[in-house]
Amino acid sequence: MATGQWPTIVDRASRMDGAGKQLYIAEMMSQHNDLWGDVPFIESSEIDSHLFAFRSSIPSGFWRQYNQGVPYAKSTTGKAKVGLGALEGYSQVDRKLALHTGNPERFCKSEDAAFIEGMGQTMAQTWYYGNVTTNPAQFGGLSMFFNTVNTTTAANAVNVIDGGGTGSSNTSLWLECYGDRTLFGLYPRGSKAGLQTIDHGTTRAAYDSLGNPFEAFTMYFSHDMGLCPMDWRYVVRLCNIDVTAAGLAGANALDLFLNLDTMLQMVPHISNSTSGISDTDAFEDPAPGIRPVLHCNRTLRHWILAQSLRNKNVLLPPEDSAGKPWLNIRGIGLKVVDQILNTETRVT
Repeated sequence: MATGQWPTIVDRASRMDGAGKQLYIAEMMSQHNDLWGDVPFIESSEIDSHLFAFRSSIPSGFWRQYNQGVPYAKSTTGKAKVGLGALEGYSQVDRKLALHTGNPERFCKSEDAAFIEGMGQTMAQTWYYGNVTTNPAQFGGLSMFFNTVNTTTAANAVNVIDGGGTGSSNTSLWLECYGDRTLFGLYPRGSKAGLQTIDHGTTRAAYDSLGNPFEAFTMYFSHDMGLCPMDWRYVVRLCNIDVTAAGLAGANALDLFLNLDTMLQMVPHISNSTSGISDTDAFEDPAPGIRPVLHCNRTLRHWILAQSLRNKNVLLPPEDSAGKPWLNIRGIGLKVVDQILNTETRVT
């Protein structure tokens, strides 16, 4: 028995005017997720996972006197693995229904646009909130890796700053320093990065609830992706930011600029061009570049702008990249990701 949903005559009618012409659709469900233009993508070491190594100790040397030997020493390394997820979808439109719109290509493309937007939002949400414990088919998001402020239970908790909010009306500000040795996205070995589509035309039949076939225009969407925080020191999370009247909208609001300054100081080497790794410890790539970016939702951006004008008298100058203006703090872009929630529970 077939499962899923297909456009119906009701959907067709909702997109037509009185003269039988297709209406332009206001994309009221679209969002602004300014993320993928900054994230570098690397081919994973395996088809469905990525194995990476990290340094866990380094030799410190030995103070030597005359006639005294020097012991041999070595560094140590560890290995870790992250998984990838496969996000897929099928769009099918009854061939006759599409033909009766007068412009079947336009009707199908308008449906395809909804899939592209929806899957893009899902990927942005998973980048921050993917949890393989609750959904093993996903990839692990940043919140899964940076999920505690308790340094006794996780070493990377030093990079998770508590904004003081309680309850479940919180958001987070993320400093993400992208690079091929710091933080990057993954695509499966032997494949391509990004959303892939296959237009099957009417070669693939659709089936009704009784299992009977009918001709349908079919489009297949596939996006395989993962996330690798290879060097967790290059990600900082300011969490527990209360967005209610008891928090940012109140009289004793969190000082966002003080915390921003703290976030920038926590990254080992931050600039627009280099991660500070030298040819001593990365002989294959003397200066792998990193790209630091601040990400937040539009609610938090509003309060950052409000504090800059009201309390700090700080000018956040717009920069221009490829003809697109963007705000920056100390040369680091501040970009909006609508999929970052205002309903995060307290991180402890």
